[in-house]
Amino acid sequence: MRDRNFDDIAEKFSRNIYGTTKGQLRQAILWQDLDALLATLPAGPLRVLDAGGGEGQTACRMAERGHHVTLCDLSGEMILRAQQFAADKGVSGNMHFIQCAAQDIGQHLECPVDLILFHAVLEWVADPEAMLNILWQNLKPGGALSLMFYNANGLLLHNMVAGNFPYVEQGMPKRKKRTLSPDYPRQPHDVYRWLEHTGFQIAGKTGVRVFHDYLREKNKQRECYDELLELETRYCRQQPWIELGRYIHVTALKPQSQG
Repeated sequence: MRDRNFDDIAEKFSRNIYGTTKGQLRQAILWQDLDALLATLPAGPLRVLDAGGGEGQTACRMAERGHHVTLCDLSGEMILRAQQFAADKGVSGNMHFIQCAAQDIGQHLECPVDLILFHAVLEWVADPEAMLNILWQNLKPGGALSLMFYNANGLLLHNMVAGNFPYVEQGMPKRKKRTLSPDYPRQPHDVYRWLEHTGFQIAGKTGVRVFHDYLREKNKQRECYDELLELETRYCRQQPWIELGRYIHVTALKPQSQG
């Protein structure tokens, strides 16, 4: 099966994700984790790969901190948007852009990297275990993986809260091809098992948007954003809320010694 290419809906992606409190909150929680992760890694500058990096929001922020970032994406339109975003931020000198599938990134890297960002991509990949193995191969020993995936538990809860009972009973099939609804929502226990089978050591788990998407009064997502962010931050690294986030962010390490 082919990887999902967002050329046809790049503008919709930008408007519906980055331009909403969904994207704002996702970035806020993600960077809490990334700041903590970066504090455990060498001072840098680090070699960072953002695989399937889209418009480059996270990649450019890494570059702003002085790290050398390679961003790859299958979509040429996304690459153009990321290049423009980097230029606007003044960080193009710290970035390298490659149009390719994440599975092919090894053909374009001179050496393994210190940190891999793989955010909201695993749910579009037909063979997730093979994909994680490719990331492992392109990460140096002692390096770290930041993996964020679309949570099947969150999709189920979202539909149950909305009363979409027949859809849930049908197994929540994807109805249209050209939508932002991921092809393969992931069960958390599967992702954790795949990571550990590959050789990664899981260091942390965070639920992303554990409350935001379930609010009955949607206006409070924006009107009460600061209070919501504080509560999301308070609970998002505790069970059962981790497993109920619309996304789950996992940080994982590749051991220095391979035995």
